[in-house]
Amino acid sequence: MKQKVAVLGPGSWGTALAQVLAENGHEVRIWGNNPAQIDEINTYHTNRHYLPDLKIPESIVATKELKAAIKDVDAVLFVVPTKAIRAVAQQFSAIVENKPVVIHASKGLEQETHKRISEVLKEEIPEAKRQGIVVLSGPSHAEEVAVHDITTITAASRDEKLALYVQKLFMNDYLRIYTNDDVIGVETGAALKNIIAIGAGALHGLGYGDDAKAAIMTRGLAEISRLGVAMGANPLTFIGLSGVGDLIVTCTSVHSRNWRAGNLLGKGHKLPEVLDNMGMIVEGVATTKAAKELSEQMNVSMPITETIYDVLYNGKEVKQACTDLMTREGTNENEFTLK
Repeated sequence: MKQKVAVLGPGSWGTALAQVLAENGHEVRIWGNNPAQIDEINTYHTNRHYLPDLKIPESIVATKELKAAIKDVDAVLFVVPTKAIRAVAQQFSAIVENKPVVIHASKGLEQETHKRISEVLKEEIPEAKRQGIVVLSGPSHAEEVAVHDITTITAASRDEKLALYVQKLFMNDYLRIYTNDDVIGVETGAALKNIIAIGAGALHGLGYGDDAKAAIMTRGLAEISRLGVAMGANPLTFIGLSGVGDLIVTCTSVHSRNWRAGNLLGKGHKLPEVLDNMGMIVEGVATTKAAKELSEQMNVSMPITETIYDVLYNGKEVKQACTDLMTREGTNENEFTLK
């Protein structure tokens, strides 16, 4: 059944998901606050800054007016940076006139509060103004979804009917959606894998090979699982799409902006220079700070995260950080305890 969907955020992932929805036969409106970008989408059906080779379906309508984007929609998809989620949710809540399904496909933790994105949306959008909240996440690059590469991701919600609704909304012959009721695990895996991807990129920048890549991904997954379980997640989620799946794709691909940022750090570039040159948000930088603070608050051991924090926020040399991490006191691989 044809649905009306508003996509909030015309970045690479928002644009790719808007294309999926349009190709699935839905009416799609995409909202952003950059007038030149909105005009480009409507006039030329391109979004060159984010997906330079994509021809956007002409049925997609872009707008700078949030009220026009969300009018009478069946679902609204938040794909804005984590730091903008609360502000956009507040704007949305102030003007929405019906009760759409709220979906988000962003990956991160809010600074200071350390809250997951669905928690922020729940706080800012009252139940009277939404049907429920669904998380859309998993191993995916916008660049590959845009060209119909085979991709599998997860629709997570405590409400099974809403998860099934989102599954049907997005699924087609190149994008397969699985449902999951573990919202905590899906969001935690999505956010924390960006930290490990920065580390994986840094190891590549230093010249290390596949052994080092395997080491940081495996031990990184252990850290993600420790914190996630402490937060209430199902451990099995972390061996699924939103755990090991998302970790693999983010730690091994040049499409990953977090990996690319880490690679530049490993090559000796300083963080401000790296961020200036990326041209897009590197979510893992802010997430590293939030995760370190949260792990300390919850008394969870996360040595890789702490080491990456020292590189990003204390100016520690990447090579020295790697040496210090490798020469820590030996521990048991299967240790799954708090500090």
